[in-house]
Amino acid sequence: MLSFRHLTLAAAVSLALSPAAFAQQSDTASGKRFSVVGGVTLLDPKDDTDRNNGLEFDGGPAPTASVSYHFTDNISAELWGALDTFDHRVKQDGAKIGTIEHQPIALSGQYHFGQADNTFRPFVGLGYHHSNISGEDLNPGGEHVGLTTPKGAIGTVGVDMNINSTWFARADARYLRSRADVRQAGETVQSDLKLDPWTVGVGIGARF
Repeated sequence: MLSFRHLTLAAAVSLALSPAAFAQQSDTASGKRFSVVGGVTLLDPKDDTDRNNGLEFDGGPAPTASVSYHFTDNISAELWGALDTFDHRVKQDGAKIGTIEHQPIALSGQYHFGQADNTFRPFVGLGYHHSNISGEDLNPGGEHVGLTTPKGAIGTVGVDMNINSTWFARADARYLRSRADVRQAGETVQSDLKLDPWTVGVGIGARF
C-alpha cells in the first residue's frame, strides 16, 4: 500500500512536471532560487564491533528528497531527508538478533563551485541531522530493547550535472555523526553506540 509520503512525492513530481510550473523558466540556471531533488540513497552504518560490543548494522536503501533555497548561485541552504525508513538487520557476533528502522532528516549550508550553467558543479555542505529510530525488534519475547535518537553533524560532498537550465542529475555522499544509547526496559545498558553512517545517493533535480 502506498504511504502518505509516497503520495506526497508523486504530487510534488506532478507539479514540477506541469507546464504551468515552468511557464516562467528562463534559458539560464543563474538566478533561480529554489531547487528540489528526488532520488534513492544507500545508507550504511559504520562497522565498529569492538566499540559496539559485537553489534553490527547492515546497510539499506530508501527514497530521499531535498529542497534547497539558493541565496546566490553559489550559496544555498538544503533540507534533506528520507521519505521512508532505512531498514537494517542487526547482528551480534555474526548472528542476527533483530531489526531496526532509521529515518534521518538534515539541514545544511552548501557551497556550489563554478558558474550556475557549468555542465558539472561540485558542491560541499555542512549541517545538523536528527535521525528517528523506530520499529526496534531486538529482543523478541523479552523486555523491550531500543535506541535513543541519534543526532549530530552531517557533511556532504556531491556533484550536479546540468541537463538544461531547469533539470539536472545529482550524485552525492554524506557522513552523519550518529551516537545512540541502548536502553532495555527503560534503563541504559550501553552508552554512545557508534553508528556514524555513510550514504551514497543519486537523483534527478529541478530548479525554478
